[in-house]
Amino acid sequence: MITTTALSKRYGSESALDGVALDVPPGCVYGLVGPNGAGKTTLLSILAGLRRPTSGTVEIGASGAAVAVLPDAPRFDPWLTGREVVDLAFRLAGAPGDTGVVDGVLAEAGIADAAGRRVGGYSRGMLQRLGLAATIVAGPEVMLLDEPASALDPMGRRDVLDLVRRSRGRATVVFSSHVLADVQEVSDHLGILHRGRLLYQGPAEDLLTARAGPSYLVRLRSGREEAAAACETEPWVIGVERVGDIDLRVRVVSLAAAERNLVRCLATVGAAVVSIRPEAPTLEDVFLEITA
Repeated sequence: MITTTALSKRYGSESALDGVALDVPPGCVYGLVGPNGAGKTTLLSILAGLRRPTSGTVEIGASGAAVAVLPDAPRFDPWLTGREVVDLAFRLAGAPGDTGVVDGVLAEAGIADAAGRRVGGYSRGMLQRLGLAATIVAGPEVMLLDEPASALDPMGRRDVLDLVRRSRGRATVVFSSHVLADVQEVSDHLGILHRGRLLYQGPAEDLLTARAGPSYLVRLRSGREEAAAACETEPWVIGVERVGDIDLRVRVVSLAAAERNLVRCLATVGAAVVSIRPEAPTLEDVFLEITA
C-alpha cells in the first residue's frame, strides 16, 4: 500500500532521513518506532504530503481523499464544537453529512459527552480524542497516526490501541510511538528508525524471535551471586543480568537447553529458589539491541 525508494530529507547540513525504503503491506498495522529525533514525524509528514523530500519517491496505493492524517498535537478552530469539527472533516473528505456516522465516531473516540462544547475549552487529551474521531470518520483506506496516544491517560491509551487493532484489514495504519509496549501489542509489521535510517522492517513476530534470545527470570531467596557465577560459566547461557535485589535474568541459547540444565545449575550451588519464570523477548529488548 505504501512504498518509498531512497527517501531522504535534509535541513541544511542535517539529515533527517537517509535513504529510507519503506514497504507497508495493505491492511496491516505498521508500527514505526525510534528514539526522539529519529525522523518518525518527518517520514509521516512526507507520506502525508505535508513536506517534500529532498530526494527519493513515495507511492501510496490510495487517492489523496482516502488518506487521513493525525498529527501528534492536533489543533482546531476554537469556536467550533467537537461535533462540528468531525462533521467538517467528514464533508472535506467528500462524504455526505450523516449525523449518525459523526455521532458514532465521537462515541468510538470516547468524546460523545463533550461533542456539543466548543473545542477551545478542550484539554490536550480531549483534543487528541477529537483528532482521532476526525481521522476515522470518513473510513479512510490509509491512516497516518503520529503519537496518537501521547496525551492520553491509561484508559484513553487503551481506547486508541483498541481502535487501531480493529482497523487492521479495513485500513492500512502507520503509527509512530515511543511507547514500545503499545507498538508491540497492536502491530503486525514494524519499522525501526534510528538517525534517519531504517534499521529494520518486517513482520513483528520475525523480529522478536530472531533478534533476542529467550530468557528466564529467576527469583532467589539466597545465593544469588553464587548462582550468577555458576550460570555464567555454562555454554548454554548467553548472559546473566542482576535485576533488583533478589532476581537474575538468565538469557539462554534455547528454552530446551535451559529446561534441561537451569535447575541443576542452581541446585549445584545451593541457591534457595523462589520461582523460575520464562520471559518472551520484548520489543524494548530488541530495540535496545539494534540501536545500541
